[in-house]
Amino acid sequence: MEKNKNLLELYQNNGIVLFDGFCNLCSWSVQFIIKRDSKDYFRFASLQSETAIEILDSFGISEGFDKSVILIENQKVYFKSDAALRIARRLKKYWKYLYYLIYFPKFIRNFTYDIIAKNRFRWFGKKEICYVPEEDYSHKFLG
Repeated sequence: MEKNKNLLELYQNNGIVLFDGFCNLCSWSVQFIIKRDSKDYFRFASLQSETAIEILDSFGISEGFDKSVILIENQKVYFKSDAALRIARRLKKYWKYLYYLIYFPKFIRNFTYDIIAKNRFRWFGKKEICYVPEEDYSHKFLG
């Protein structure tokens, strides 16, 4: 756990995105974020990785996170639509304007998010092995 406290301190000026490495939609989303992260702000870890599990454990989170993208930013943890919209606001061009959807009621945003999360494998497929980044982006991945 001490290792990941140091990791969180090391990346305190970055957003850390935790994602399902077996989900095609999630892996595609990571690639989408990387291509639009012009300020090199985001770092990534698969939810299945030891690093992600230890990071979540350091926040006292041990279950209920498997169907959500997670963003850690400024020592706070964001789930579901909150995480997705906070990620969007850091992207280049017009993608950042998606953040204004944050003003919609959270129960509506998360209801929509939950429908997609529940059906993501059926609609987009599932990988047999966890997503591995292209070599050019390996510095963005924590483990």
